[in-house]
Amino acid sequence: MNKKYIHLANNETLAYLEKGSGSKTLILIHGNFSSSMYYLPLFNRLPEDIHTYAMDLRGYGDSTYFQRVLSLKDFAKDIKLFMDALHIEKAFIVGWSLGGGVAMELAAHYPERVEKLVLINSSTHKGYPVFKKDESGKAIVGAAYVNADEMALDPIQVKPLAEAQSGKNFAFVKYIFDITIYTVNKPTEEETFLYINESLKQRNLADADFALASQNMSDVANFYKDGEKTIHNVTMPVLHIWGTKDITVPEYMILENIKALETVSTYVRFEECGHSPLVDKPDDLTKEILKFIEK
Repeated sequence: MNKKYIHLANNETLAYLEKGSGSKTLILIHGNFSSSMYYLPLFNRLPEDIHTYAMDLRGYGDSTYFQRVLSLKDFAKDIKLFMDALHIEKAFIVGWSLGGGVAMELAAHYPERVEKLVLINSSTHKGYPVFKKDESGKAIVGAAYVNADEMALDPIQVKPLAEAQSGKNFAFVKYIFDITIYTVNKPTEEETFLYINESLKQRNLADADFALASQNMSDVANFYKDGEKTIHNVTMPVLHIWGTKDITVPEYMILENIKALETVSTYVRFEECGHSPLVDKPDDLTKEILKFIEK
């Protein structure tokens, strides 16, 4: 499937996939270390009467990266500008992993643009912490990095992956994905080739990791910053989806989001499913999203 390109008002250009038409518009936001192409299992199952878009976030895939991302709010503003450029007034928003954090920021800061929200194995609105490491490589809980440049030197969670991307180390990324993302099913050989080569295009890993770690939409301080209290702006219906064998995003993060959004939340748990329902449960995932949209 060929990507299209749209120039935004902030001078960035986003690559995106598009299919279908109709009165309902669906926008898919991918996670970290990925791209729009990771959504193909869902994208290909969605009906043609839903106008569906999946973009490469700034610094990922084939999108530009002229301005450094400082927070997940920057990604959210890009999506708002993407909607402006394509004259999309309002859409159903789906966010997977880091994309869930971006989706919540979009819903909090531009609620008039979001019809409903779907969070797939999403990070928590309180941030996904990355801590400094001791001499043995163990995390020093509570020891936060000052900025993205300092986090880029993290010897366990950041630097090896950034080096794999810059060095186009396909085998290392496949190994990491197999033990962290695809803990139940594996993509086909063809899908693996496509996905990992998309991941190797990312140019902003440390910036994205720091933005994710320092996100805090809650009422209380986390290890990185005071709470911004913006989670209360999310008032539209929210569907939370999580796989019980996800070792990347633990269930407590999902439950934190549900607790903060309890009056508007619906929760669906997939058994025998890891961090990617897109690979492990694509039919069930499609069914649940369509049911939620049509409700």
